[in-house]
Amino acid sequence: MANKTSAVADEPIEVLFALHPKFNLMDFAGPVEVLTSCLHDAKDPTSKAFEITLAGGEPQVLSEQGVIIGAQATWKEAHERLNDFDVLVVVGGNADEIIKQKAEPLDLITAYAELQKNDPSRERTLLSICTGSHFLAHQGILSGLAATTHPDEITKFENLCSHAVVRLLGEHTDVKEEARYVVNNLRFELGDEDENPYIRRKSDSGRRPSNARKGSMSFKGASRRESIARRAAMRLGGLRVITSGGVAAGMDAALYVASILVSEDSANEVARVMQLTWTKGIVMDGLDV
Repeated sequence: MANKTSAVADEPIEVLFALHPKFNLMDFAGPVEVLTSCLHDAKDPTSKAFEITLAGGEPQVLSEQGVIIGAQATWKEAHERLNDFDVLVVVGGNADEIIKQKAEPLDLITAYAELQKNDPSRERTLLSICTGSHFLAHQGILSGLAATTHPDEITKFENLCSHAVVRLLGEHTDVKEEARYVVNNLRFELGDEDENPYIRRKSDSGRRPSNARKGSMSFKGASRRESIARRAAMRLGGLRVITSGGVAAGMDAALYVASILVSEDSANEVARVMQLTWTKGIVMDGLDV
């Protein structure tokens, strides 16, 4: 895994879930269901696209709903293996207490962003669900980006973003109040809106499926070539940062991750099996390369 440069069809897309004490169970379970249900080939149940690892401070992590989930890696092990993961998922719940205690996954989030800045050749995605975005805001990850959170937490979220600007001398965060999810830093040039189904400037603006993995480093389109040097000069080394609203919006965001790293068809099939109406979010127009 140390030499891995992309998420491609013959390799699992490695996902790390960070489970802090009293995390929200559905913020975790919804995206896990989406990602573990995603297949490269709908007719081949062995072609699972994502491999999930759970990290926590204890072998068993108690959710705010009172359900215990077993962790597969300690925080220390997660830090040591961080380069293995294509996606880091940060869930919500108990955000105020975690920030007050300056506890994990705060350092893990920062380390993942630093990893991308130091190695921009790799395609990495940071996804937060619900108030998980508060952790990103506190750590300054959302400086200069657009982001969202649960609608009931918008004011608190805006305050966290503003305090981070003052504390870290960063840039303003463009808070989107009504978005299901907000994606920053596409991997490829957007091209003509009529030719690229991954342009979603407004909710539900995506129009047709495509088998081409335009969001992945494995997509080799003549008009959408990566430039590592240009990405290295960008915010967070071109790290794809996605923030979502509450539980259902988190599943929408996970479907986006499946569409961009596997295929639109695969994501649509997951939504069909789950009987979930996929409500699209916002993809920012700024280019990653």
